[in-house]
Amino acid sequence: MFIKTTFNSDLNHILNCVNKCDFGTKCFAKVEHFVLRLIDIAKNLNKKYSTFSFLIEGDTKIVASKRELINLFDENHGVAGNLCLITGRYSKVVEITTATKILGSQETAKLVAFQVNSGYDSYGKSKGYNAPISEEAEFAYTTALNHLLRSDSHNKFMVGSRTYLFWASSNSEASKESENSLFSLLGRIEEENDDSNRRIKLVYDTFQSIYNGKLSANDDDKFFILGLAPNSARIAVVYWNEMPLREFAGLISKHFTDMEMVDTRKDKKPYVGLHSILGNVTLGGKSSDATPNLPDAVVRSIFQGLPYPASLFQACIRRIRAEQSVNIVRAAIIKAYLNRLNENNNHKKLDVMLDKENQNQGYLCGRLFAVLDKIQEDANGIHSIRERYMNAASATPSMVFATVLNLSTHHIEKLNPGGQVFYEKLKQEIISKLDAKGFPPHLNLQDQGRFFVGYYHQRQDLFMSKENKEME
Repeated sequence: MFIKTTFNSDLNHILNCVNKCDFGTKCFAKVEHFVLRLIDIAKNLNKKYSTFSFLIEGDTKIVASKRELINLFDENHGVAGNLCLITGRYSKVVEITTATKILGSQETAKLVAFQVNSGYDSYGKSKGYNAPISEEAEFAYTTALNHLLRSDSHNKFMVGSRTYLFWASSNSEASKESENSLFSLLGRIEEENDDSNRRIKLVYDTFQSIYNGKLSANDDDKFFILGLAPNSARIAVVYWNEMPLREFAGLISKHFTDMEMVDTRKDKKPYVGLHSILGNVTLGGKSSDATPNLPDAVVRSIFQGLPYPASLFQACIRRIRAEQSVNIVRAAIIKAYLNRLNENNNHKKLDVMLDKENQNQGYLCGRLFAVLDKIQEDANGIHSIRERYMNAASATPSMVFATVLNLSTHHIEKLNPGGQVFYEKLKQEIISKLDAKGFPPHLNLQDQGRFFVGYYHQRQDLFMSKENKEME
């Protein structure tokens, strides 16, 4: 769409001055005046026109293609170079950015890199001119990245080939404490003689204090997390998140709450950290062995309050089946996954410790199996029931429990009278809550998870009961 203007004589005069290199501030003021008038015209156009330009009467080129006008505008504003995509100001741009090497990448790896003659050159522009970044902005972000990536940095943590950087937006006390605490939770490797349980407790207290307002944070304080991965000559951004610091503290506190589980271990090692979670669902027990996409998914769940990934839950179930072992970390993973998944449903949430009011059939079967396993352990000091029947009992209870209940009658005879009475009463209490039709023929995957949590809860309760009796 072309619009004729009434400014032709004056504008042509300015262009003639430009061609003769005879212009001054007055002519430039007229250019600015015309630009403003053209903008006013554009605002008053009918909204149905989405694309338009301006053409001087008698000319063959639209105003936007007049290079002399563009140069005149730049020179009068003291502008040199291109428009920086970061700062929004005209400045000298860099052709090649500085390397920001991460673990697993090449020495020359860059966060922003450009290819030459590979189909990415456009409109005659190459290298950094395709996406112009000023020297000032490039120096700022590469210096900040290399500082966060240094070997002794407390603003990063590693998971496999992934490098995660985090920082707060201010130097307030709450911001500094949040950075230190997140490094203790996710980035710190346990040291010898390190009181890890106390350390994790301090982390939890810090984020709770920020969230509750005891440790004051400004309303505009933010927390940033950047996930990077090596990718040939470039560095790929695999995760980015920013949010108010207090909101972030609330999400970390929620992770602690969801992962909380009864713990009777003497060495109460932390189990809510990322390395501990991933290590307990891998064959070798190392977080670096986790499947490539799992760490990213778990990080999103922790930092954004999303449901934990189904792949984490499934991997946890597989490791339990492979090893016939339900430890505190695996029980906590299942509890956290199911509680977040069913947060808005009517399913009863799994508690931190034994819940005698939980009527879920999978949970009850897990409790009963734990009792039968403990009877055999007390009678013979072995766990052949768990090794042979746990997997089948968690999936198809009706096909297994008749056998293991029959075995338990032989094991219980070896106990003293007090033990016999105690275990018989406990067995009947659990069986009385099962469906009148008998043991369920099949448990879905979620109820299989509840089976293992019920097993863990009941085992821990039996250990605590034994400790209380010994103390008495």
